[in-house]
Amino acid sequence: MAKLYFRHGAMGSSKTANALMVEYNYYERGKKALLLKPQLDNRDGEGIIKSRMGLSKRCRFVEEFVEMSEAEIKQYDCVIVDEAQFCTKSDIEFFIHVVDEYNIPVICYGLRTDFRRELFEGAMWLLAWADVIEEIKTVCWCGQGATCNTRLNEKGEIIRTGEQVCLGANDKYIALCRKHYKENNLGPNWSWE
Repeated sequence: MAKLYFRHGAMGSSKTANALMVEYNYYERGKKALLLKPQLDNRDGEGIIKSRMGLSKRCRFVEEFVEMSEAEIKQYDCVIVDEAQFCTKSDIEFFIHVVDEYNIPVICYGLRTDFRRELFEGAMWLLAWADVIEEIKTVCWCGQGATCNTRLNEKGEIIRTGEQVCLGANDKYIALCRKHYKENNLGPNWSWE
């Protein structure tokens, strides 16, 4: 029986690389997996999923997927969604429909919380409704588990206010443990480079 999965982790935890590896595993076994991301995420180019370590692949948009016919959707053995935190409640409801009505697993990768430690809409509904919730772990500079997505300004200083969505990667964010997030502590060897 198919399930809805939410695999979440802080910035830099290899969520996108994991999503691309899962898609490749399906391909190796002669199966078709559909890669998706919300249209909002355009930092790597339109219709591209790209990990920090250089893996990349063309994808479709969640907004296109929810408009697909049943016949189109049933061509796929799995649906993989990157940056799922940017999905809407209705997107997540559609993923549930695909899982329950078409018996196709939907695997969502994304952040749980923003730089203020507040839930994203997509993450909130995935946490509420996913059949399987898994954390993809990464570490803080101190070696403890990093769960806080810390936003930095252009001077490399921690900021706590601003719009929830500000696309970026290592140029704008660093993952910290909760203790060092609360202390505004980027570590003794931290530098902007």
